[in-house]
Amino acid sequence: MSWMREIVAVTALNLRTVPGRLGSSAVAVIGIAGVVVVLVAVLSIAEGFRAAMVGAGADDRAIVMRSGADSEMTSGLSGPEADLIRQAPGISRSEQGPDASAELFVVVDLPKRSTGTPANVPMRGVEPASLRVRREVSLVEGRMFEFGTNEVIAGVGAARQFEGLSVGSEIRSGQFAWTVVGLFEADGSVAETEIWCDARTLQGAYRRGNSYQSVLVRLDTPASFDSFRDWLTSNPQLNVAVRRERDYYAQQSEGITSLIRTVGMAIAALMAIGAIFGAVLTMYTAVATRAREIATLRALGFNAAAVLVSVLSESMVLAAGGGLIGGLVAWLGFNGYQTSTMNFQSFSQVAFAFRVTPALLLVGLAWSLAMGLIGGILPAVRAARLPVARALREL
Repeated sequence: MSWMREIVAVTALNLRTVPGRLGSSAVAVIGIAGVVVVLVAVLSIAEGFRAAMVGAGADDRAIVMRSGADSEMTSGLSGPEADLIRQAPGISRSEQGPDASAELFVVVDLPKRSTGTPANVPMRGVEPASLRVRREVSLVEGRMFEFGTNEVIAGVGAARQFEGLSVGSEIRSGQFAWTVVGLFEADGSVAETEIWCDARTLQGAYRRGNSYQSVLVRLDTPASFDSFRDWLTSNPQLNVAVRRERDYYAQQSEGITSLIRTVGMAIAALMAIGAIFGAVLTMYTAVATRAREIATLRALGFNAAAVLVSVLSESMVLAAGGGLIGGLVAWLGFNGYQTSTMNFQSFSQVAFAFRVTPALLLVGLAWSLAMGLIGGILPAVRAARLPVARALREL
């Protein structure tokens, strides 16, 4: 095990000399930290959006839309079809009737608080059963709207991002005015970006007749999904597609999360090239300033492998420091930051919070270690091959 003791001894000596090269070392650490901040921040956007979308789903809920529709915006169901869907087996039922809400989905223009520019905000017409179906929804201010009126309630995410959604305010869509009477939470899901009103009132306001776009149901148990779906899809009176709500929202989030992750990785990769050059220069400087020291160690019998590993270890330690600093800055600066973006499936805004998760911090640390490894390889090889006689003659 003598080779292992040599490696540990030379590596420890290297690390003790880092404070003497603080300036050049800081360049590498800051460069790597910058890459990690950008990478983690961009990926936290995708993670926050995905969490808001997937968090809206539940295993014991199913959504029914017209067959072939990939979102509620492209779906359409008649009133009689919605009534028939409510009769399907597997739906949870109470004294008030089946836990099924036939719903209408439109978008209204409201200005963003941050920029004042108009944005498409989703407005959902729901039925009285909607709160039995979505049990996670709770009012945090005001009251529930009265069915049959032009009253609405707004999600807290929508109220934070868009103007005119405080309790008591009035919003206009075309020739119609809607009074905001309450704000609700929904465990941070995409529902918090929506405005809810009576489905029948919304039908009249938009001249939709007796039509809906989806029916959301709560099942007896998650295992009831198959029988519920099979009954509907085999019914000749219906032409519908049935999905678990969680699967539906996961599919809705795939496009934009993939785009954000791809862009984030590309930006981080470009920045990483610069950070790697910084690490290479830092480690070359370290090798040059310690040439006589390295040669002395070699003359005392330390092998080339110990020198190589020691230089690589120093590079990795500096990189790990940059990764930890970058991860901390990303977490402090971006975790929980509220924003909104367009969901291109429904052409409406989704409010969400950046999520800097432990998994993203590990990704950032892995990138920093990879940059340290790549940046330290060439200087480590040079140090291991340094001619002993020539190095000892250097001043």
